[in-house]
Amino acid sequence: MIKIKENIFKYYFYFIHERMNIFWNRYNNNPIPWTLDNILSENKFTNVYRATDRVSQYLINKVIYTDDEKFNEEDILMRILFFKIFNKIETWEFIEGKIGRIKIANFNLNKINKLLAERRSETPIYSNAYMMTGTHTRYNHLNFKHEKWLQMVNDEMIQDKILRKVLKSKSLGEIFELLRNCSFLGDFLSYQYAIDFNYSPVINFDENSFVKAGIGSIRGIKKCFEPLGKNTYEDAIRFTQENFEKYQSIFGFTKFQDLFGRQPTLIDLQNCFCETDKYLRAKMPELQIDNVRIKQKYKETRKPLELFFPPKWNINQKILNPCIQPSIKGSTLF
Repeated sequence: MIKIKENIFKYYFYFIHERMNIFWNRYNNNPIPWTLDNILSENKFTNVYRATDRVSQYLINKVIYTDDEKFNEEDILMRILFFKIFNKIETWEFIEGKIGRIKIANFNLNKINKLLAERRSETPIYSNAYMMTGTHTRYNHLNFKHEKWLQMVNDEMIQDKILRKVLKSKSLGEIFELLRNCSFLGDFLSYQYAIDFNYSPVINFDENSFVKAGIGSIRGIKKCFEPLGKNTYEDAIRFTQENFEKYQSIFGFTKFQDLFGRQPTLIDLQNCFCETDKYLRAKMPELQIDNVRIKQKYKETRKPLELFFPPKWNINQKILNPCIQPSIKGSTLF
């Protein structure tokens, strides 16, 4: 039986409640402060819903669902993969500005590698959101990390037809396993990329059908739960989803406003354990598990949110008529 640490687990639901309040305050252009919580206002945290974060929004709106050109199914997956390797909008726009629309037909490794080598001498080409390994015996003859990763895309994803196998997969878990067997891709990136593929029109599985806990999420779970015994970290995430409303009520967070009627899915709840771990580093530093501080500070932006989601979610039409609400003052329960 899964047992929670109630005095800590409440902060998981507090984070979800308060971080979502910040999201809606920004969305509705309400006056600052959007929260009274100094930890949340001063440090960088992702949104409750993964798809609402800036880079995911760009991926969905500019990489996957483009208005000016149609791509075949393998090209769509390759575009997603190329973007996510760097996970940096500026790198994507730089390469497309030089070679045109990224697709398999113009995937010229020598040209792209040369462009990226020039780019990296001037500015970072990777986001700091993911830790990307650059070591693998198959590609150690290459000099730069970007050369190794893009060679992997060419050799394994395209030539070995992994992308084609992904398109024929029968489940989100099967996609995860296909990616997991590729060089450089561990559990975390394989799961994240599987979800990114699933945003597209060519892959369509229930996000609640599969979950894999990442390292940050595992730290959060260890803080919120008693030792799991025979249960897995994924069991803890599913337990949280199954008891979501129950613990919202127990901890007094029943006014949670979801994403236009869409409830958080397993990927969202998994990510929130990672963010709760970060929050607790500042709130309860005595719970130290590995990392001891929050690494990135929040940089305020007043740029309006322009949201777009996979059309198959059927929520884009609701964005045009947002539910305007009064400014939400932050919770002071804890």
